[in-house]
Amino acid sequence: MTLRTETDKETGVAVVTLDRPEKLNAIDLATADELAAAWRAFRFDDGVRAVVVTGAGGRAFCTGIDRDVAVPQPSSPYTIDDPLLAIGPKANDLWKPVIAAVEGMACGGAFYLLGEAEFVIASEEATFFDPHTTYGMVSAYEAIHMAQRMPFGEVARMSLMGTAERVTARRAYETGLVSEVTATGGAVAAAVRAAAVIASYPTGAVQGTVRAVWSAKEAARNQALAHAPHLIALGNLPVERQGELFAARERGRGRGDSGFGLR
Repeated sequence: MTLRTETDKETGVAVVTLDRPEKLNAIDLATADELAAAWRAFRFDDGVRAVVVTGAGGRAFCTGIDRDVAVPQPSSPYTIDDPLLAIGPKANDLWKPVIAAVEGMACGGAFYLLGEAEFVIASEEATFFDPHTTYGMVSAYEAIHMAQRMPFGEVARMSLMGTAERVTARRAYETGLVSEVTATGGAVAAAVRAAAVIASYPTGAVQGTVRAVWSAKEAARNQALAHAPHLIALGNLPVERQGELFAARERGRGRGDSGFGLR
């Protein structure tokens, strides 16, 4: 299993942990399936009234899709197979509140999860970045998810700057991506405390409020997401060329090239 789920029956809070610390909690196909199954199961579990999602190991919340995963793609430019599309709670019709607790890096495909959480709590050493453009890939789903949480200019800058810049937890708080910054190692505890408060309220009112908040932006979000596969099909470099750019990047790091700015 690459996913751990622990539920406190007294508080009604479940903690879902991506458990691939050796891979910086990158998501492979098994993890994607486990996430989707967990969200669907919570729909039927009345003992769970709020959820915290986080990553194991402290170095990363999640670094997106595992680059070792091979995902065959159809030849049609009108379709794309993306294993991350169903990893979030809203994609699985879960309307119980979900809080993301971020320690370390959150980048790329991690935004599928952050984008479908009610709010994000991060420790002070957390960083957020989107590597897609650096490696010849279109940031579509990721940028759209972040555009629901951050001002346009901040999303554009993060999406376009690629690996050249990381957004600090403090800057993420200033721009609205993060609702609370904790001491290092404190994000999960803070998220669990918030989740316990929410879980103590009547669940019908809570879930209705979650649904109401999302309905305020759902139409625009769905319309934007509908364009994403076509933009990816048109703008992505071939997989082989992407791999060359990744390999070159790794060699650069070996020479001491950090490649990241900080804000």
